[in-house]
This record gives sequence, structure tokens and C-alpha cells, in this order.
Amino acid sequence: MNITRRAFNAALSLAGLAAAVGVSPLQLPWQLIGEANAQTAEEINQAGALGDMALGSKDASVTIIEYASMTCPHCAAFTKDVFPEIKKAYIDTGKVRFIFREFPLDQVALAASALARCVAKDDAPKFFAIVDILFKQQNDLASDALGTINRVGKQAGFSEQMIKDCVQGDPAIQKGILDVREHAYKTLKVNSTPFFFVNGTPVKGETSFDAFEKLIKPLLKS
Repeated sequence: MNITRRAFNAALSLAGLAAAVGVSPLQLPWQLIGEANAQTAEEINQAGALGDMALGSKDASVTIIEYASMTCPHCAAFTKDVFPEIKKAYIDTGKVRFIFREFPLDQVALAASALARCVAKDDAPKFFAIVDILFKQQNDLASDALGTINRVGKQAGFSEQMIKDCVQGDPAIQKGILDVREHAYKTLKVNSTPFFFVNGTPVKGETSFDAFEKLIKPLLKS
């Protein structure tokens, strides 16, 4: 079973924040995909139209790419428990470049991702900060998507109208996010979140710091 681009975008289109409240994750045919196949470096490194949000040196020996959904509990747990250790040990020391890519599992995640993009613009540290805040308020996002998105947006300096214009009135933001997801889904065979590529090697699911360290250390330049 294949999902056409038109059907894919229609299934995830954000008709309005009110419609996002209570939306359950999309049921996609993950079972028909199987494990990630070997992909080319060009395919894995391809950034979407909105550009990649990344932390760390461009000259780092190791690049970690994460695909995550703002409504994914395992993604939130990784951001809370594992990412700070990776950042301290490897990103801040110039050894790892970390790229976050959106893979929304539902309309609420799409709206939250759009907000992070609008607030941050091209400021990657600000983007990661907003993502961290949204993950920490994931339970609120699940129970009151509209209220939580408005609250976080206002805390970041946006007016309610600016938030509405971002998540409902800027199709370029939504399309950019969904195009990244579609590329990951169809080309890279990303079939769950969180999903990582460590120098091109796929790593599926929430992973401990020790497990990442075992992957990172052999790849570091001596």
C-alpha cells in the first residue's frame, strides 16, 4: 500500500488549531515498511526547504540526525534524559553535530512544530529551547493543544494573532515540515519516532546515552 503525496498531505493538513485538540496519531502502514534500508549519504543529509535546525560544529566528526514528533513520549524522554548528556559531552565540545528534523505524528505535533519554527526563525539554539519547552509540557499539549500552544507562543513573545498566523495561516511552514516527513517516510524508511541516523547508521527508538556513546566513540577523529 502506497500513500500518495496528495493523500499524505491531506491526512496531515492543519485545518485549524481547534480541530487539532484530541486528534489521535495517524495510523500509517508502518508494518509494511520493515526496517530501514541502506540509504545514500546524500539522501540522509538532504535538508528540507525550511533548512535544518542544528547544534554543534559543522566540522564535527559525527553527525546525529533525529526525527521526532512533538507528541511522542519517547521523544520527550530522550530530550529530557539523554540529549543533555550528549550535548555536554559531544556537541558542546565540537565532536558531534546534532540535527533535529520534524516528523509529526498528528495535527497537534504539526502545530507545535510550526510554532517552534516561527518563533525561532533561523536561530537554532532558540528552536531547540522551544522544542524542549514543548516536550516538557507534552501532557498539557495532549489535554489542551490550543491553550498550550498559545501559552508557549506568548511566553516566547508572540501575540495570539501571530500564533494563529503561524500555525494556521502560513502554509509554507506546514508544507516544509510535511515535505521533510514525507522524504523521511518514503526515502529513508523512517517508521517510528524517535528515529536517528548516526553518520548514516539508522538507530530506531529511544536510546540510552551509553548506547550512543558506543556508536560515537569509534567515529571520532583521533
